[in-house]
Amino acid sequence: MTTRTAPRPNGPGTRGILFVHSAPSALCPHIEWAVGGVLGAAVSLDWTPQPAQPGTYRAELSWAGPAGTAAAVASALRGWNHLRFEMTEEPTASTEGSRYSFTPELGVFHAVTGLHGDIMIPEDRLKAAVVKASMGDTTVLLEIDKLLGKPWDDELESFRHAGDGAPVRWLHQVV
Repeated sequence: MTTRTAPRPNGPGTRGILFVHSAPSALCPHIEWAVGGVLGAAVSLDWTPQPAQPGTYRAELSWAGPAGTAAAVASALRGWNHLRFEMTEEPTASTEGSRYSFTPELGVFHAVTGLHGDIMIPEDRLKAAVVKASMGDTTVLLEIDKLLGKPWDDELESFRHAGDGAPVRWLHQVV
C-alpha cells in the first residue's frame, strides 16, 4: 500500500486510510485525480477487481496530512454514483479522529472517533434520538444504530472482504 503526504499548513499532522470498496473502471482515474487534488500530489492507486460486484474495482491508500484531510477527501468524492468508500483519520493531540463511509444509496456517514477508534456520539444527538423514538416513529435501538453507522456497515460489509491476492485490512464494527 502506498502512502501519500498532503501539504501541511499550520496545524496538527495526522494520517489515515482511504478504502475505495467499489468503483467502475471509468471512475478510477477521476478518483485518483480528486484525491490527488486534496493531497496536493499525484495519486496512482493499485486497482484490483472487486469480487462482490463484478465490473468494479477496489483500492486503498494510506495517507498523511493535516487534520481535516479525510473530510476534504470525503467531500471531493461524495455523491459519485456507483462509488463506495470509507476513509479514516487518526486523532491528534488537539483533534478527534474521523470515520467517513459512503454508499450511493445511503450517502455520507460521518462519525467522530476517539483515541482507540470508538465512535463518539455527542450528547445532543443521543437526546434527539430518544425524543424521536418517544414520538413513536422509530425505536431508540434503530436510532442508535444510525448514530453508529450500522446501515453503512451492513451495506459495505460484503465489499470489505478482499478478493484473492488483495491486501486485507479489516475495519471492524465495535459491538
